[in-house]
Formats: sequence, structure tokens, C-alpha cells
Amino acid sequence: MPEITRKELALALVSAGSNPRLAGLDLTMLDMTRMDMTGANLRGARMQGVNLREAILRLANVTYVDMTVGKAVGCDFDTANLTGAILTGVDLTSARLTNTNLTGVTLNDANLTNANMKGANVTNVRFNEKTTWPDGKKGSQGNPTDYTK
Repeated sequence: MPEITRKELALALVSAGSNPRLAGLDLTMLDMTRMDMTGANLRGARMQGVNLREAILRLANVTYVDMTVGKAVGCDFDTANLTGAILTGVDLTSARLTNTNLTGVTLNDANLTNANMKGANVTNVRFNEKTTWPDGKKGSQGNPTDYTK
């Protein structure tokens, strides 16, 4: 169970203004659909099974989060920092990952179909043969750097 409800999170985001601090919170299974968390600090948050459908996380610090089996369909991570994040089994279909720092991110079993990764830093990204790349290729059929141009 998350430490905070969707309503409490919405109120916290409004009162926090720019760059809300949510670091280390347990947000497991929380529905964050279409929430605007631009510039939020989510460092180390527990986000397993979270729903980030069409959420806005531009410029956010999402480093070292565990988002295993989450949903981030259409999520906007433009210029966010996801260094060291665990995105195992996450549905990132049509996500915007432009200019995002994906250094050391784990993408095992992740679905990046139609995701935009232009300008992303994909240094040491980990993936397996069940990872689906933006063009539909699986695992080693694709290379993360192919999608950053």
C-alpha cells in the first residue's frame, strides 16, 4: 500500500509549487494518471506497479526508483534523470524519453513500443531478450543507441 493517496499527492503537488519533494516515499500501486510532477524529486521512491499513464515528469529526479511492472504509457519524461532506475516489466509505450538520462537503467521485459528516445543517454542500459524497442525489435535485435538519434 502506498504511504499517500492520489488525493493527498495532488494536494501536496499543489502546495509544493515547483520541484515537489517526494523522495523515498512508498508510492506502490498508486494511480498517478495525468498528474503533472514537473521537476519533482522522486529519488529512491518505491513505485512498483504505479500507473503513470500520460503523467508529466519533465525535469524530474527519478533516480534509483524501483518501478517494476509499472505503467507509463504516454508518460512525458523529457529531460528527466532516471539514472539507476529499475524499469523491469514497465509499459513505456509511446513514452517521451527525449534527452532523458537513462544511465544504468534496467529495462528487462520493458515495452518501449513507439517511445521517443531522441537525445537520451543510454550508457550501461541493461535489457534482456524480452525488452521491446521503439520499432518493435526484441532484445539484442535492437541497440539502445540506435533510438537516441
